[in-house]
Amino acid sequence: MTPVGRPGGSVQPQAIRAEKSPAPSPQQHHASTMRIAILQADLSHAQLLSQWLQLAGHHPRAFERGAELLRALERESFDALLLDWDVADLNGVEVLRRVRRRLSWSVPTLFVSARNREDEVVAALREGADDYMVRPVRRLELVARVEALPRRGRHSGDRPDVLDVDMFRFDFRSRTVARNGRALDLTAKEFELAALLLCNAGRLLTRNHIRETVWSATAVVTSRTLDTHVSRIRKKLGLTPEHGWRLAAVYRYGYRLDQLAPTARVRARPDESRVAV
Repeated sequence: MTPVGRPGGSVQPQAIRAEKSPAPSPQQHHASTMRIAILQADLSHAQLLSQWLQLAGHHPRAFERGAELLRALERESFDALLLDWDVADLNGVEVLRRVRRRLSWSVPTLFVSARNREDEVVAALREGADDYMVRPVRRLELVARVEALPRRGRHSGDRPDVLDVDMFRFDFRSRTVARNGRALDLTAKEFELAALLLCNAGRLLTRNHIRETVWSATAVVTSRTLDTHVSRIRKKLGLTPEHGWRLAAVYRYGYRLDQLAPTARVRARPDESRVAV
């Protein structure tokens, strides 16, 4: 895949390839706070859904346009999407189609729409929606369906056996990672953190999202513990400008890993111009 230029000299990861995994095993569900993106044509309805989800302890964010949601997905992570068919610019199915093209955007998705024809429901499900609700919806049922989305296994149930990201190969069966064919010595948590960061290169990940994905919603993980793990990952994987990567902390928010464009790599290595020949 040809890299696409990004602001600040970063590019999308050059190659992400996955090998098919077997059917997922049942997963234990842990109640957790979710970051939920809501795309609804009716602003008042979006506000109502946001209120319901906030009362349930979640963090919703409403969008009026599909393009706006796609731009947000470039920068940050969400635990679930609530989409509508009839949006001003891109309809919900087109947004979902674009989301599903990206391996790292395999976020669980629930359609909440006034459209109730069977062919429309089927079209959304075939494009990759995990569930579909026809308005008007009931509060407790909506919250229950949203909270059930991660249990359907789209995040980890579809996880491949082997995943290649640029120079890195992740083997989820043996829980090992290699860089240019050379095995790296990582702990279990370091492996999960490295996989999360590399699969979401170019996107801003919140501290809460990292904690809940790598550890669990119930685990007590201090900021210092998280920072220490990130520092170790940066060192062990060589996620530094001289190796074509930048792993940076975003104040009061989280972390972002970017793959640098070739010109940015040259700027990050000024000493090369002074090497004697």
